[in-house]
Amino acid sequence: MREIVHLQIGQCGNQIGSKFWEVISDEHGINRVGAYEGDMDLQLERVNVYFNEAHGGKYVPRALLVDLEPGTMDSVRGSHIGQLFRPDNFIHGNSGAGNNWAKGHYTEGAELVEQVVDRVRNEAESCDCMQGFQFIHSLGGGTGSGMGTLIINKIREEYPDRIMNSFSVMPSPKVSDTVVEPYNATLSIHQLIENTDETYCIDNEALYDICFRTLKLTTPTYGDLNHLVSLTMSGVTTSLRFPGQLNADLRKLAVNMVPFPRLHFFMPGFAPLTARGNQQYRALTVPELTQQMFDPRNMMTACDPRRGRYLTVAGVFRGHMSTKEVDEQMLAIQQKNSNYFVDWIPHNVKVAVCDIPPRGLKMASTFIGNNTAIQEIFKRIGEQFTLMFRRKAFLHWYTGEGMDELEFTEAESNMNDLVSEYQQYQDATADMDYDAEDEEAEEEGLSSTAHSTRVEIKTEAVTETSVSE
Repeated sequence: MREIVHLQIGQCGNQIGSKFWEVISDEHGINRVGAYEGDMDLQLERVNVYFNEAHGGKYVPRALLVDLEPGTMDSVRGSHIGQLFRPDNFIHGNSGAGNNWAKGHYTEGAELVEQVVDRVRNEAESCDCMQGFQFIHSLGGGTGSGMGTLIINKIREEYPDRIMNSFSVMPSPKVSDTVVEPYNATLSIHQLIENTDETYCIDNEALYDICFRTLKLTTPTYGDLNHLVSLTMSGVTTSLRFPGQLNADLRKLAVNMVPFPRLHFFMPGFAPLTARGNQQYRALTVPELTQQMFDPRNMMTACDPRRGRYLTVAGVFRGHMSTKEVDEQMLAIQQKNSNYFVDWIPHNVKVAVCDIPPRGLKMASTFIGNNTAIQEIFKRIGEQFTLMFRRKAFLHWYTGEGMDELEFTEAESNMNDLVSEYQQYQDATADMDYDAEDEEAEEEGLSSTAHSTRVEIKTEAVTETSVSE
């Protein structure tokens, strides 16, 4: 019993979240009113990772739906899976955050947050052994970003030892919904760096590209984009929901994927992605999946992994296949492209294999990459942020809600630090042994020569003690 509590916050979060529950319910054979209609025992074996069992054999998502205005909630309630969710778990205000991070984080959101934490407590108490939380929100608006990060902070205080996992929709340059996106995103990233354990960065621009280039959809709708995201989310969580040959939970994933606590922003991807008409011309094989998984065009984040290096990678394969073949293919990719993987983390590719494929496919794979190229997103948001902040444009909307300019400066420098941290590890090689220590020594006001003597003294002392022993 490794339960996950799921929260979807804001308009974007609720739309993607509803799609996610649609896909998940379908995989577990649960119909739109929560009754089981599946045909395999495996579907129910771990159904309690995401569902509570109510009386009469009804399965209810362990999900909280939060928004600062009632509109999105009403549309979820009225949708065909609206009856799936527990009515108490719809929590909404009436004012909206008006795309303003400060409203979501400090004023309107703060009024509602106690109610949310209360419901979270309620869900957490009915769990046997909760492994963590997953959030779905966007960083460009007001509710998902402002209130989303506020809820993450509150839950972090109360459950410091549980994994915090967020699916965050990043603003992208071509698909912009609001002018103040760079502000909202920077303030949110500042919070996510400190308070989540793993963040999957999803980018509308990358999703549009996939729909347009790969799936050959001429007019992609948000429904198509959300479906892509829900496929990835279902893939990332497969190994938690179904028994497989290798099981990974959120914590194992974090331990294997995050080499330094701040660098926990991942690029997700999914394979196979094929245009509707082309499916019969492609062979679904493990080599084909592996090839496509690492293809930059399959990444759901608009940055090119070829411009950076992989710190770590996880692949979740689904379907009937041999683990040996999967391992061989993953190893082959690493060896062929060794300069795209950092050499100071050997064996930095983790693989999970699960026997149950997603609906309508024989086999599929989900990709999670921790690549230094993700700094491009933060750089881009940072540049847009600076352009506006230098002129203090739109700032009065935030200070009017009681924010201080200092918070903006702090968030900006934290994000810039993140970018340079990624750059530092991108350039690092295995033979730079003493560089980091020299840097530390210089910070302490010692020159590198003094530092080297200190190291020598230490080693001498060590040898003496070992001799006397």
